[in-house]
Amino acid sequence: MPEGMYYQLIHWYESLNDYAFLQSFFNNRFYLILMVIVLVHLKNATYRSMFMSALINIPGTILHELMHFVVGLFLNARPCNFTLIPRRGENGGYVMGSVGFTNITFYNAVPAALAPLLLLPIGFYINRYALPMIEPSFVNYTLYMLLQTIIIENAMPSAADFKVARMYFFGIVMYAVLAVALLMML
Repeated sequence: MPEGMYYQLIHWYESLNDYAFLQSFFNNRFYLILMVIVLVHLKNATYRSMFMSALINIPGTILHELMHFVVGLFLNARPCNFTLIPRRGENGGYVMGSVGFTNITFYNAVPAALAPLLLLPIGFYINRYALPMIEPSFVNYTLYMLLQTIIIENAMPSAADFKVARMYFFGIVMYAVLAVALLMML
């Protein structure tokens, strides 16, 4: 690499990490939204290739399926056939992973199916307590945004998750009443 180009790269990197630039970048929601949309767009561009899609989605898939597994294990849904091997789904898209259960009942169907929603408080606490401890730099902020995008995007239950959650009407009613009671206590 020519010496002049090296110094230009160093200058560009230092400009990105300039305190005034970082403050304007961190405090501007436009940049935040722009960065998330760019990250999601880049991720969606990988869906043309099963290999690239699996590579990009594996961290989020691990988190998503792990939440199903842990909640299912805790509530005696008896998780089985935990898989992270991508395959073609029935609708032509990719299924990145899955967890099967052998003991889905009225009391564990809703929480086991909607377990990935537990990633949202994790993302919230990372934002609230870990982000302030990270040294402010453009690279760190970009990695933070990538991590939060992965966490929040994979906290969303899939259509198959909602199908399992709807299996037992009594369970839905039971958890709705419990949620209302908890909200009233606050």
